[in-house]
Amino acid sequence: MTELERLRELLDKDQVKLGVHIRKMNSPGSPVYRTMENVVPAGAVLVASFGATVLTHFYVGAVVLAIGCWWWLTKQMPKVKDGVFDRTAALVLSDESQFDFWWSRGVLSLYAKLPDGEERAAMRRNDWRAWVRDLPEGLETLPAGHMMQEQ
Repeated sequence: MTELERLRELLDKDQVKLGVHIRKMNSPGSPVYRTMENVVPAGAVLVASFGATVLTHFYVGAVVLAIGCWWWLTKQMPKVKDGVFDRTAALVLSDESQFDFWWSRGVLSLYAKLPDGEERAAMRRNDWRAWVRDLPEGLETLPAGHMMQEQ
């Protein structure tokens, strides 16, 4: 069994958490970036705000902008974060070369809690393969929540 296969197994059992640097992966040029979920909704809020300002009054445009910002931050951004995480996880867990590439870019991290309470984490400066190999059998199941998002 390769390290990536063991890592997939540990992730499926919720014994290890995968961390993704959302800001790095949700940038133009990233294979998981989607313009339609980032630019179009924000542009629609701005156009609606400008339209309300021109057609009615400055204060109406300001209210439309405030409501649009609230919607963006509370409704749209969590969906974007979840989508970026899910697409990144699928990408990096599909192939060792993908995992190695994105690990070397500092996009990924790993976390596990051992049965004795010790917590272990691995980031770019660590060898993820050695980290996975050094994990003992019978790790604790981590609390609910399938992701760690790094901002």
